[in-house]
Amino acid sequence: MRKIALPWSGPVEAIVYIALALGLIGTINIFSASFVKAAQQLNDPYFFLKKHLQAAAVGVVACAVLARADYRRLRPFTPLVALGVIVLLFAVLQTGLAANGAKRWLKIGIIFQPSEFAKLAALLVTAAFLGPLIDRRRPVTIFSWPAVLTAVMGALVFKQPDMGTAVVIVALSLLLYGIAGLPKHEFILLGAAAIGGAVAAAVAAPYRAQRIAAWFDPWAHQQDAGYQIVQSLLAIGSGGLTGVGLGMGASKFYYLPEAHTDFAFAILCQELGFVAAAVVLLLFILFALYGMQIALRAPDGYGMLLAAGATALIVCQAVGNIAMVSGVLPVTGVPLPFISYGGTALMVNLAAIGLLISVGRRAASSKGMAEPKPEPKRLRVTRPHV
Repeated sequence: MRKIALPWSGPVEAIVYIALALGLIGTINIFSASFVKAAQQLNDPYFFLKKHLQAAAVGVVACAVLARADYRRLRPFTPLVALGVIVLLFAVLQTGLAANGAKRWLKIGIIFQPSEFAKLAALLVTAAFLGPLIDRRRPVTIFSWPAVLTAVMGALVFKQPDMGTAVVIVALSLLLYGIAGLPKHEFILLGAAAIGGAVAAAVAAPYRAQRIAAWFDPWAHQQDAGYQIVQSLLAIGSGGLTGVGLGMGASKFYYLPEAHTDFAFAILCQELGFVAAAVVLLLFILFALYGMQIALRAPDGYGMLLAAGATALIVCQAVGNIAMVSGVLPVTGVPLPFISYGGTALMVNLAAIGLLISVGRRAASSKGMAEPKPEPKRLRVTRPHV
């Protein structure tokens, strides 16, 4: 049976090609989903596109720098990164910009979202601590300082309030603890705490309870808490197999709130149909497969956790957003990597890809050193007997 020729020679090249494809699709979709709002509210149909391209440029530079760097040299600085992010999160609660009843943005020359940096900080600090424990085969416990720092970051983000991002931050760290070999009894304890925390969070804020009710039956709440998900389902369903045409979707005309951010995937489905949605899903599946290949080939525990965490950061958010947009999960506000508009999120995702590539390059080089090429056989010349 003839093998299918792929455009890449290994997992690192695959990640680069997949990220480029997702970035191109996302750029087109963001412009199509945002030009109506940008033109009517900001008098510039290209406003969000220009902001997106600026963030992409910064993210590509960060990705290139991290990809060329040795990820092992980052390890001593990870606690400082986490502490710096915690300072920024405190600043958000004090002087952050408010929008839609939440303080999530900080303006220091530019406007950015520190909670997105907290995702990367949680990955870095947890992997830096657990990696050497894996290499030395030491026991792992959740009662350690990276878990404390991650919990603080999650609590500060939750207070903004942004429950979806807080869950991503904490869950990412816990995933790395699980990969490192967290004991079963601690897993059970964390599971009970998570259930209790989710119930307490729903009771503490009435709007969260309304979202859960709308999740069970969005059509019964289509005029209030279920409005977003109903409009999202209508947009997805109206796209059919090939969509209504790029730029021709009606939902972005103020029918679907956050059409270019959290619900950008619904616009993609409406305008380009099931075919485009299947392509995006396939790209994320391939990203997960090749990302885990890099993690399994990593030369040390730190690299393995960095690669696994970077892959999970992008893929799990993609799964969560697509499930939310299609009504499988409640509305949480988690963006779809590369497809949803969000400058800080895009920069963080590209930085995570840079870390993934760095681990993959070191894995390839260490494998090459471990398996030297065999020396060419020398020809044996025999002298004739006289």
